[in-house]
Amino acid sequence: MSLFKGISYNFRGLGLGLKTPKLLLLGLIRILVVILLTIVAASLIFYYHQDIVRHIWDKPESHWVIWLWYVFTWLIAMVLVGLSVVLAYLLSQIIFSVVIMDQMSRITEKMITGQVNEPCSMPFWKQFFYLIKQEIPRAVLPILITLLLTIFGWLTPFGPIVAVIATGAAMVFLAWDNTDLIPARRLTPFSQRFKLMTSALPFHLGFGLPFLIPVLNIVLLSFAPVGATLYFVEKQEPDRRNHA
Repeated sequence: MSLFKGISYNFRGLGLGLKTPKLLLLGLIRILVVILLTIVAASLIFYYHQDIVRHIWDKPESHWVIWLWYVFTWLIAMVLVGLSVVLAYLLSQIIFSVVIMDQMSRITEKMITGQVNEPCSMPFWKQFFYLIKQEIPRAVLPILITLLLTIFGWLTPFGPIVAVIATGAAMVFLAWDNTDLIPARRLTPFSQRFKLMTSALPFHLGFGLPFLIPVLNIVLLSFAPVGATLYFVEKQEPDRRNHA
């Protein structure tokens, strides 16, 4: 049941975000930032593509080998574009989107409970750097684990099984990036926040499952903080919701 609840909270968050002007504006900004950074990164990759290939393998003169060189250049291009997408997401997430995600979470929490519960208030610049500090392990650690699983799959005969595990891990970590917003804002230690995630793995798997839907996943990721905040307040703190 937790798996299906995760899916439902994702779409509930999307519905609330689309109906609330402030959340809609912030979600659209997130979408535009990720798309813009991806385009810029991919453009740079294609601009320097030939130079990168030339440093790895000069174009052969033999007609028997040149076809292999063309295949190699396109494979390199695909790898570099994939890398540019990951880097663009990380850059937007750590430097920019984390602030928007926190604001979306605050708006949602206040809508449900009437207030934002945090241990102390801090100036914007301190809050900005604190959020970045929280986001670095939350964004980088999942990508490292997913890459390690992928490499392990390449080097062993268990590739198909590892690919499924890596996909599931990526979905869980993407979901956790949003459900962790309230605990991080309340200065909960990282180890405790990680335990909160592992204790609700089926929910996080369900919440992250819709992220596999092409195109729609960009929209869902942009409004995911709303659904994740709904989940945390309604399931982790039902008394606050009932007394709001």
